Amino acid sequence: MINYIIQVILFQILFLTIYDFFLSKETFFTKNRWYLLSTPMLSFLLPLIKIPTFQKAVPQEYIVYLPEIVLSPEAIIQKSTWYQSINYIDVIFAIGVIFFTVVFLSKLIQIYKLINSYKLIRKVGYTLVLIPNQSKAFSFFNYIFLGEEIPENQKEQIIAHELVHSTQKHSLDLLLFEFLKIVMWFNPMIFIYQKRITLVHEYISDEVATKNEPKENYINKLLSSFFQVEDIAFINQFYKQTLIKKRIIMMKKKQSKKMNQLKYLVLIPVLTSMLFYTSCSENDVNEVSGQKKLVKLYYNDNGKINVNTGKKETYFDSYLGIGEEFRLPQGEELAFEDLNDGEKEEYLSKMNILDSFAKARNRERIASLKIFTYKDNRKVLVMVPDFSVMKKERRSSKDSSVNILKIEKAPTFPGCEEGDKNCLHKSIQQHFSENFDANLPNNLGLSSGKKRIFVGFKIDKNGDVIDVQARAPHPEIKEEVLKIMNSLPKMIPGENKDGKVVVSYNVPLTIMVN
Repeated sequence: MINYIIQVILFQILFLTIYDFFLSKETFFTKNRWYLLSTPMLSFLLPLIKIPTFQKAVPQEYIVYLPEIVLSPEAIIQKSTWYQSINYIDVIFAIGVIFFTVVFLSKLIQIYKLINSYKLIRKVGYTLVLIPNQSKAFSFFNYIFLGEEIPENQKEQIIAHELVHSTQKHSLDLLLFEFLKIVMWFNPMIFIYQKRITLVHEYISDEVATKNEPKENYINKLLSSFFQVEDIAFINQFYKQTLIKKRIIMMKKKQSKKMNQLKYLVLIPVLTSMLFYTSCSENDVNEVSGQKKLVKLYYNDNGKINVNTGKKETYFDSYLGIGEEFRLPQGEELAFEDLNDGEKEEYLSKMNILDSFAKARNRERIASLKIFTYKDNRKVLVMVPDFSVMKKERRSSKDSSVNILKIEKAPTFPGCEEGDKNCLHKSIQQHFSENFDANLPNNLGLSSGKKRIFVGFKIDKNGDVIDVQARAPHPEIKEEVLKIMNSLPKMIPGENKDGKVVVSYNVPLTIMVN
């Protein structure tokens, strides 16, 4: 989303630059009006357009980011506080939207009060609102607001001017930018666009109004008095001092030559360049911006594809083939050599996770990772099981440990109901959270962000924790984790139908480095 917003703003800057340098001084007012209305809308659409022909014109680089893979389905233990989970960018954006919405509604209410508080005179095609003791002059749709203090000999000119705004629906243009200001209140280009089109509206009305009387007389009346002006951005204000000078200069300007309309053709190469950019640089832009999507989990159940959407945003979807035989996804497989340095680092990191679990259980690695292209041009990470190692696991001795997932009656943590797995998991989590020194990772020179720790241990037939092993991003963290896990209290041992057994427990932990 951030990447999209950046592109929108950059395109609007370019469109406004073209307008200011090539078009703003021309007398093609209606064309300029449509230019200022269409180009901000194009800026929102262009980043979404991807032309395959342009994409093929430039070699594409595959960008693959691997999601977190956890072999055992125990919940991840993460020591964090409530304020670390808040997305402050979303909060600031929402505050801005609310603020500008309130401002907009308050100004609408202000206009509504003027209409309902003062004398209305119904005319053909418009309604005149007379405001006592004021010298204001502005219009909003079919309502023309006139201060009663305005001299009678000037009211006719003002009404003629404001009728042009009314008949050409200029208020709709200004309201469009008001809505854009609410949605993109942080974008200064929207405010500049609104100022530009407000001036064009005045040019258009002045051009029509001066057809009925000499320009000199019209200009003299415009300069004869200065009136109060409502501070409302989406009304057409007859006397706005910041615009009067520009309006007079434009009225004195000679009509632009028709040949100058060719300047609008500059949009053709500009639009082509924008489309080329958005189509061909999609991958590079995504890499810079770090754009993520909610992970999709694909399950191939004997040929039937099931898909679930997870709650975590990742660069990569996940794929698992299950059933009587393993099935790989239908797509192009990417080799390790096809990846760039960052991708290779991510890939090796995930492979290290598999190795750490194998080491924790004192066995061979039971799976490898493969990368495929898949649906919607997204890539999937496939965990491919090693069936030869799995067969060896099945032939292991009867007195080997039993995984916590397969145990009939789980070990019982002190204070939990007998055999309660959920209570066991939560109690281990609480034990880690309460005893881990949260300041330790911040003093070891590690980069900020989440850091994974992988722990494996066994609960023997006496209920003691044994064979604790850990893999951590720093030796001191590993030592701390081993100390904490070795301090787990004695438990009631797990049982199967044959009696008490040794239970293996594997858990990934997450810590935060500030």
